[in-house]
Amino acid sequence: MAYQALYRVWRPQRFDDMIGQEVITRTLKNAITTNQISHAYLFAGPRGTGKTSAAKIFAKAINCHHQQDGEPCNECDTCKAITDGTLNDVIEIDAASNNGVEEIRDIRDKVKYAPTVADYKVYIIDEVHMLSTGAFNALLKTLEEPPTNVIFILATTEPHKIPATIISRTQRFDFKRIAANDSYQRMIYILDQKKVTYDEQAIKVIAKAAEGGMRDALSILDQALSFGDNEITLDNALLVTGSVTHELLATYVQQVLSGDTKAALATLQSVLEAGKDAERFTEDVISYARDLLLYQQAPQLVEEAEMGSVSDDFQALAKKTAAQTMYGMINELNAIQQQMRFTTHPDVYLEILTIKLAEIGHQSGATAVATAEASSVPQQAVGSNEVTELQHEIDQLRSAVKQLEQAPSTPKAAATSAKPRVTKSAPAKEVNLAKIYPILGSATREKLNQLQEVWPDLLNSLSITQRAVMKVSQPVAAANSGVIVAFDYSFLYQRATTDHELTDALENGLDRMIGTVLPVVFVPKDDWPVIRKNYLTAHKAELQANSDTPAEPEKPAENPVVTKAEELFGKDIVNVKAD
Repeated sequence: MAYQALYRVWRPQRFDDMIGQEVITRTLKNAITTNQISHAYLFAGPRGTGKTSAAKIFAKAINCHHQQDGEPCNECDTCKAITDGTLNDVIEIDAASNNGVEEIRDIRDKVKYAPTVADYKVYIIDEVHMLSTGAFNALLKTLEEPPTNVIFILATTEPHKIPATIISRTQRFDFKRIAANDSYQRMIYILDQKKVTYDEQAIKVIAKAAEGGMRDALSILDQALSFGDNEITLDNALLVTGSVTHELLATYVQQVLSGDTKAALATLQSVLEAGKDAERFTEDVISYARDLLLYQQAPQLVEEAEMGSVSDDFQALAKKTAAQTMYGMINELNAIQQQMRFTTHPDVYLEILTIKLAEIGHQSGATAVATAEASSVPQQAVGSNEVTELQHEIDQLRSAVKQLEQAPSTPKAAATSAKPRVTKSAPAKEVNLAKIYPILGSATREKLNQLQEVWPDLLNSLSITQRAVMKVSQPVAAANSGVIVAFDYSFLYQRATTDHELTDALENGLDRMIGTVLPVVFVPKDDWPVIRKNYLTAHKAELQANSDTPAEPEKPAENPVVTKAEELFGKDIVNVKAD
């Protein structure tokens, strides 16, 4: 027989074989034991966490006449046929390639026929979020009231793309990412069964690289077995996963934290020369910085994630590194990681990243030294000028408080006059005018009215987290080339601009509701009037040229800027004032 991948050979055949989903498996087993079986289920979660496997085990258990405690026997003809995929009463459908209305109508027509061999006819629809809007509508009635002895199991990695009308007709089970330790234990068990020589540290590297997916872990393990000729070593695991050794990673982080740019660049060069993946290296550094932060507050969490392998150097580095320094490093790492997705020269970005991280480490070190020196200076050594300035500031603050107490009716004015000299600057807001101006050039009031009508329904189709971000936003301009959405708060605008899943959800929702794919562009509400005014001012000559027609003598000539503004935003909003 041809070779089969590990994730196929060791696919769970019983609920007890599933890793890391104890709550879900217990619920399904109890439902089978007590005969409280629903007509539709939704299995949602990341890839490789056991959704399809759980669906097939469930199909076997409800049709097995010898099941015990909700587990299939895997010995009868029905169980074997379902395992081999030859039972006609258990139908697996890939919604990615069968996402049209006709395929769902075919299911709707055939679902009324009774099962031929099994007790229940089970439809397993994988990646159900890929169905079109028409296909979902065709599935609605059948999913709500299916014939007797028919069960639907829907599996998806993106539940936010499924209409709420579908979700409300199912029992939803959210599969969680599998802990690295659980993946590690499962791989150890498989390798012991196969009698393969392995290094435990190598298995830990694979478990962490899998990022919560058991199927990914077994695929990487399969690749490492092929590379190492049925032997798993640490070097082979690092080569296959593209990861960096823990010692080399620790050396790099220590060098940038100490501000040693030259040594850090040399370490980076050795990493790149070894053929390590640039994005994987960035992820490893982010994970290391995150672990340093977590270890300062909750050491047990890091020890569990690292499966007990926390070195003394790591502990010492976590104790002496300030949290603010790690915040700055993680921000720079995230920014570089976003930029690296669109470049063909990631090594250049890594070198720039190394220099920036070393600057952050150098500044934090200089600050720590200055603080230590300041604390060691005797109180008597403070200059008289500094004491005088401090006393003057205290007098100013006292007078400000006295003014506030004497004038309670006008607290805002008093607070304004006595505000401190040091102000906190707001975070910079970058607005992409290259995307906004083309939309303004063809925007119409009719298109904006259409968007405003469907906006509440569009927000209801989002996930709870996405809805919370978009709740304080509204469309302010729309055209056939896109829609501009303004946010009341700058920090929510900044979060939305970096959330690609939110943008995809909005654009897909608009496609379903108005039948047109419109790119969505975000702007802060405070900046929107300025952007609008600058656009009209910059295109004033163009607007005048387009409207260069002789005016009737009895009517005053229309201002093209005003005309365009009324076309964009409506006559009821535009207020014309003389200069």
